[in-house]
Amino acid sequence: MSEDTSKPNKEKQTSLLRGAWELLSCLTPYNRYFIPALVALCATTFLVLLFPRLMGELVGGSMMNSGAGADIDVDEVLSSRNKVAITLAVVLCVQAVVAYFRINWFAKAGESALADLRKRVYSRLVRLPMTYFGEHRIGELSSRLAADLSLIRDTLVTTTPQMLRQLLTLLGCLVMIFITSLKLSLFMLACLPVVIIATALVGRKIRGQSKLAQDQMAESNVIVEETLQSIVDVKAFHNENHEIGRYHNTIDKFLGTALRTAKAKATFVSFIIFVMFGVITLVVWYGAGLLAVPPTEGGLTSAQFFQFILYTVFLSGALGSLPEAVSQVQKAVGATERVREILGEQAEPVVMPSEMPGGRLKGDVVMDNVGFAYPSRADHPVLQGLSFQCQPGQRIAIVGPSGAGKSTVIALLLRLYEQSSGSVCFDGKEAVTYPLPYLRSQMAMVPQEVLLFGGSIKENIAYGRIGASDEEIIAAAQQANAHTFIEGFPDGYETLVGDRGVKLSGGQRQRVAIARAILADPAILILDEATSSLDSESEHQVQQALDSLMKGRTSIIIAHRLSTIRQADQIFVLKDGQVVEHGDHSALAEKPGGVYAMLSKLQFTE
Repeated sequence: MSEDTSKPNKEKQTSLLRGAWELLSCLTPYNRYFIPALVALCATTFLVLLFPRLMGELVGGSMMNSGAGADIDVDEVLSSRNKVAITLAVVLCVQAVVAYFRINWFAKAGESALADLRKRVYSRLVRLPMTYFGEHRIGELSSRLAADLSLIRDTLVTTTPQMLRQLLTLLGCLVMIFITSLKLSLFMLACLPVVIIATALVGRKIRGQSKLAQDQMAESNVIVEETLQSIVDVKAFHNENHEIGRYHNTIDKFLGTALRTAKAKATFVSFIIFVMFGVITLVVWYGAGLLAVPPTEGGLTSAQFFQFILYTVFLSGALGSLPEAVSQVQKAVGATERVREILGEQAEPVVMPSEMPGGRLKGDVVMDNVGFAYPSRADHPVLQGLSFQCQPGQRIAIVGPSGAGKSTVIALLLRLYEQSSGSVCFDGKEAVTYPLPYLRSQMAMVPQEVLLFGGSIKENIAYGRIGASDEEIIAAAQQANAHTFIEGFPDGYETLVGDRGVKLSGGQRQRVAIARAILADPAILILDEATSSLDSESEHQVQQALDSLMKGRTSIIIAHRLSTIRQADQIFVLKDGQVVEHGDHSALAEKPGGVYAMLSKLQFTE
């Protein structure tokens, strides 16, 4: 049993040490700042250790001379006192200057390392496959990421230097008290095991409570993000009180945990204060007795006694602050492990510009006997033996009831997921043989629900081709029937669209998205129910823009409104993940008992 218990503890300690090393290894690229900072740290610690010694000489020397009777040389006493005082002033000045550079160098190393880590994490996140985002809630991911990186920042910039300084101070004080008085040092050290054991026991409980509080705060942040993202639905269903209740419940849980943590910390601090001052009192009591003993017999001079007291106070301060610093580092190590998990995820491949194939796809698209199930529902296939072909320049439409697999077809074409069976081909070659960035650069999508970025209209259109000129952006907007309404705004193309484009109407957002697709100039255009949520006037304007966009390129249209696909070259009807009918509008509408004919009768008046 003891071996079984000790093994997890050893693994935990090994993981902790490995995490701490990885945390410090983030600073390696900035050794030009970190190493000088460490040298400065050692220098300031040495100067701190000089302070008790000089103070002891200043106070103890004066006390000894004051008791020497009438034979003292007043001028010599004053001269000696002044020399010590001047030395102290110089030490303090040097310490202040070195501390300034030390803090700056640690900040440069820590902040720069964290900036690199933020860049790495974000770069990895945006390159992770859709399967990863399907398994993680975005609100929880972003909240946890922000909290973890902030914790790592505080640890690298503040806690780590502080902990190193306290460790050096602790070791230096231990050396100095042994040099000052071996007998008094042994007496003091005999009192320390009680403090150390209590610190370890209480510290473990505080760490557990702190981790729980951190998780509960992350949960509350998820609720905030989800509520604000869906604020229209919240208000439409009059569920403000429900969301407030959810948030209040989570905050109440966090509050309870935080108060329990505060109570444990308060108990811990009170105990430390009591024990530390108790130890100091005992040391002073014992040391006062040694003043009556000659130094040759193990006694102390007044200068040595004063120095010992100051070193003990410094040692107590270092020892008292270490548990909090260690706890902070342990939390940062945990945060580093979570960040490392993200960095360890398999990302989509990065392709250098020189590795990208030249030319443009013709637009021949074939899906042959494709099967697919989402990883989270592997036992529930969405597509089962689906096949269709689209010739270059053709307009094909994919229709069917909800859940038939229409949107999944788009996800497979964009290689957001990989099919479980069958093949997806472009221009006669398997999709996997093309570099992923190249393949996606040959396609553009206009979705049903357009979520614009929070910048200007100009920036949102230019997202189709980064670096496009103003003239190209305006030309794309004109083709998309968007130029007129954009020019109607006081700021024109510099108009800010607001979070997710909330300052624009649905039709305006759609036309901005179409302009973006026009600017991308894709070989293959994907329209995912691009007009299904618009009123008749907006639909007419958007449809005109789409007709202009579809000219000369392969177009794959996902549609609920059959009126928008009457002119399609081919229509594929999906049901239960399979193509059950295909043909043009006239042929399918007249097919007795057909799925398309049924949908057509429901939507069109006789």
